[in-house]
Amino acid sequence: MLCSKKIITLALLSGMLLALSFPRWNFPWLAFIAVIPLFYASEGQTPKKSFLLGWIAGMVYFAGSLSWVTISMEQYGGLSKFISFPLMFLLSAYLSLYVAFFTGLLRLFKSDLSWAMAPVFWTGLEYLRGHLLTGFPWNILGYSQYRNISLIQIADITSVYGVSFMIILINVSLYLIAQTAWQKRQLAIYPTAILFSVLAISFLYGTYRLSQPMGRGDPITVAVIQGNIDQSGKWSPNLRETIVAKYERLSRTFSNRADLVVWPEAALPVFFQNEPLYQERLGVLSRRGNFSLLFGSPAFLETPLGQISLLNSAYLLSGGSAERYDKIHLVPFGEYVPLKSLLFFVDKMVTGIGEFIPGETAKVFEMSSAKIGTAICFEVIFPEVVRRFAQNGANLMVTITNDAWFGDSAAPDQHFSMVVFRAIENRVPFARAANTGISGFIDAHGKILQTSPLFKDAALLHSLSLGMRKTIYTRHGDFFAIGNLLIMMGFMIWVVLKKK
Repeated sequence: MLCSKKIITLALLSGMLLALSFPRWNFPWLAFIAVIPLFYASEGQTPKKSFLLGWIAGMVYFAGSLSWVTISMEQYGGLSKFISFPLMFLLSAYLSLYVAFFTGLLRLFKSDLSWAMAPVFWTGLEYLRGHLLTGFPWNILGYSQYRNISLIQIADITSVYGVSFMIILINVSLYLIAQTAWQKRQLAIYPTAILFSVLAISFLYGTYRLSQPMGRGDPITVAVIQGNIDQSGKWSPNLRETIVAKYERLSRTFSNRADLVVWPEAALPVFFQNEPLYQERLGVLSRRGNFSLLFGSPAFLETPLGQISLLNSAYLLSGGSAERYDKIHLVPFGEYVPLKSLLFFVDKMVTGIGEFIPGETAKVFEMSSAKIGTAICFEVIFPEVVRRFAQNGANLMVTITNDAWFGDSAAPDQHFSMVVFRAIENRVPFARAANTGISGFIDAHGKILQTSPLFKDAALLHSLSLGMRKTIYTRHGDFFAIGNLLIMMGFMIWVVLKKK
């Protein structure tokens, strides 16, 4: 046997604690001790065995928190359980490699320095996960703390990766404190000092930031509409009139009360750009209600040769004119097949109306004093994508999505939790309109102001103060995470050279 049952059990325990830190389980405090069993398991192991233990922990971590992907594949991709579950485990197996490399690197160089490098390794690998193969930064460890807003204010400097760094640093400190107390029957002075220093600095900075105003000028009143349209009938021509009428009815609730009304991703089940009747109809709705209307609708581009390319787009109707933003970061295997020339045998996991191409610009809509950035669905999980809107001057962010693909699972809660960090990173408030939920509002401190229930018709209204400052993260991007990645790579090169 490669590892004893006790050692494997410790790795499994770490994976379980990591998974339980995220929605819907919502035990965020477990994140601060979740990796300790894995540290004990890998202690004294070879790098190869430590790699294996990390992979085992990662499998439980990701399979436990991402099991919802089977819903999309079964209900909307037409795949059976015999195919969807192996594919889910294949995704988990890939993501688990990042945890495996983390533990493998810890044992690559056996000294106290490896423990000091643990937060660097984890952070660098998370950043790599968020970018390699188009990136999938879902359930990065820092997201587990989305409701602990005093602790996560550092995200306006380091992004969510800084919170992950802090969580691993606390895990390491507690492990070293426990290990020293057990072996030497004395207090580990340095880890204890580090632990209290990290917590004190984080909470002091958080308290300071939370006391500072994050808005300026007159607030803007925003309404989000949750149509709760069943995905199976969303694109049915027979239901088109029913769907549009429902959104119109819910929107009229806010006539002369809202400055901006937001519908979800692809809420309008037609190509708005070549539908004069719907252009006039929504224009009348906007003018009579005395509000601007932002909604999702597919769009298309036609080449001189007559070829059609599809776009996932958002429109803003304001003052009699319409502007459009085209989604710039698409969902692999959902909206397109990456490396299609090589993966010609692979179809999209989630069937839609066709193959999409990405937009090119993080367009900011202007509406009076508000400059509105719009992140469509998957885009909001990427810090660097929302940052592009903030760099372009957005002082209010809107995210529109159709989380009906996820069914009644943990995914809508996990998806919503990430928006908290996008608000803090760039100090801009967010309005979120989701087809089946969760819709709601988040201020520039990351405080959740209002939310809707899942799978219910909903129309929410809230006043949001416009963002007033560009943060260190907005100005300088992922310097913290990239720095950790570079240090990790330098450490690996140093170890190789030292052994030679």
